[in-house]
Amino acid sequence: MIYHEYIKKPVLPMAAPEQIPGTGEERTIPNVPAPICKALRELGLTHATGQLFGEPLSGGVSCDIWRVDLPEGPVCAKRALAKLKVAGEWFAPTSRIDFEAAYYRFARTVAPGVTPEVLGHDPSRGVLVTEYLPSSEYTAWKEELQNGVIRTDLVRQLALTLRRLHDASLADSQVHAAFTQPDLIHALRLSPYFLASIPANPELEHELTGLVKLFEENRHWLIHGDFSPKNILFGRDRPVILDAECANTGDAAFDLAFCSAHLCLKAAWKPQHASKYKAAFDTFHTNYFAAGTDHDLDARAARYLSGFLLARMDGKSPVEYITAPTDKAAIRNFAWNHLKQAATSLRALADEWFSDWAPHSDKGETQA
Repeated sequence: MIYHEYIKKPVLPMAAPEQIPGTGEERTIPNVPAPICKALRELGLTHATGQLFGEPLSGGVSCDIWRVDLPEGPVCAKRALAKLKVAGEWFAPTSRIDFEAAYYRFARTVAPGVTPEVLGHDPSRGVLVTEYLPSSEYTAWKEELQNGVIRTDLVRQLALTLRRLHDASLADSQVHAAFTQPDLIHALRLSPYFLASIPANPELEHELTGLVKLFEENRHWLIHGDFSPKNILFGRDRPVILDAECANTGDAAFDLAFCSAHLCLKAAWKPQHASKYKAAFDTFHTNYFAAGTDHDLDARAARYLSGFLLARMDGKSPVEYITAPTDKAAIRNFAWNHLKQAATSLRALADEWFSDWAPHSDKGETQA
């Protein structure tokens, strides 16, 4: 979820027009939802007693996210929704916001500054308040990828950071006690992605349920669970990881594959940049395994990647930017083949994927 990027505004309760200082012009500013206002006051983050104002920010499907313009300065406030904003019926406990707050705090002990600073957390209202990261200083990685921009130095930092977070959690019994909530990760990830793809692909029931079993057998790490370019900001010299509602104990290979799936799908979306997406994948994969390849983890990531490619066609969260029936058929066929005969490494799978799109790619163009 991108905390700083504006979205097309829904119909919202509005304040009376006010003059913009020094211009004589008027503006109308949306009212911040009452639960967020109450949380900000009870958390002691503002002494303002009147209506609070701000702007809704892009928030994916699971939350309302606002920049709130407090007298004390802008903050980002996020409220978890019980029913996610998708076409199908997808419900999840609002307590997932507690895991996001805990993940941010844990991550900052491992890699300071890699997540937003937590300013307050109101579990009763499902509200998390963090520092506001302005769009003048941070860009969503998804935006950069869409434009064919690859900052390999930041992709490298991101991969090294993810590996540090995984490694730091591996033998930490307190982390495992705090984040082990199997029902939550099933509701947010395993069921809507893998199991929800079965009705459209009944012949793959064994393989898709097998991915859930694979995950359950390898719940040894703290994972982010939604490690996607839309949830990562790039500043001038550092990445910032957002939206950790899915944080849970799980398989580190899941995070690795989740991110890789997005890089792969970008090549189907924008084949003119396919060689750049391949370069981003290579940088990410190489640096995640910079200290040595864990071949079992790598092989599991390849299996998850095949499942994610299919799930983004037929699961509860289909990718919105791939619409051509021929492209969808090609993705399903690739995923189908590699679920039936699993690849032994993530790189081997990605090499094959990107070679399929290479005839349409931007070979010869320079990287940013």
